[in-house]
Amino acid sequence: MSISVAMAVCNGEKYIEQQLNSIIHNLSKDDEIIISYNRSEDATLDMIEEAAHQLPIIKVFSCEEKGIIANYENAISHCQNEYIFLADQDDIWTDDKVAKVMECFEKEHAILVMHDSEYTDDDLNQQDMTLFKDRDIKQGYVHNLINNCYDGCCLAFHRDLVKMILPIPRSVSMHDQWIGLVAEKAGRVFFCNEKLLQHRRHGDAPVKKYGLTMMFKTSYQVTRRLQEMNSYVKYLNGIWKGAADETEKA
Repeated sequence: MSISVAMAVCNGEKYIEQQLNSIIHNLSKDDEIIISYNRSEDATLDMIEEAAHQLPIIKVFSCEEKGIIANYENAISHCQNEYIFLADQDDIWTDDKVAKVMECFEKEHAILVMHDSEYTDDDLNQQDMTLFKDRDIKQGYVHNLINNCYDGCCLAFHRDLVKMILPIPRSVSMHDQWIGLVAEKAGRVFFCNEKLLQHRRHGDAPVKKYGLTMMFKTSYQVTRRLQEMNSYVKYLNGIWKGAADETEKA
């Protein structure tokens, strides 16, 4: 099964080489790293273009629209392979991240998998905190609308979901919450307790809280997308939730 890594970058020269090296250790020659680039004030573009020159599985695409949502949308839209892993520009993947996540896809028949991560400071010193301990991690649409558990750097999903999530409405709170909420409706999601990433937390990096207006906007957009693609939602439910139900019965 082939892997696409969708990475959004902007002013990332400080950590991106280390992150790319950790990702490459997880991939084969049949996989790809798709980097979407927002105009930066540092040497990020030179670094990723040199990396692409050295390793053909790395492909760089410019994103003229500023912002993280547009940047990830651009990266995802260029992914060609069956499973898509999102990646930040400054984290470190464990050497078994892809293997562990793929085990979850196969065993759980999930359309989306999210794993735990270990918080560190800028120098990768552990902070005695993980994503799953930091947030009230639970599945469920309403819970994740109010208290988002989905963190993009820890997400992977089957490309069946791409048709549902793109384009990403600009009025939603964040790309990761949008992807997670749509996946909750389109198929089975699975939370993996393995810590498969060192996640740099710059400064205190508090989790951003969204008010009622933003929650209503996000829920409206999810509902609208589900209505627009009703037949495709039924198709996905039949494949992914049906397969998961059969696994649970067995």
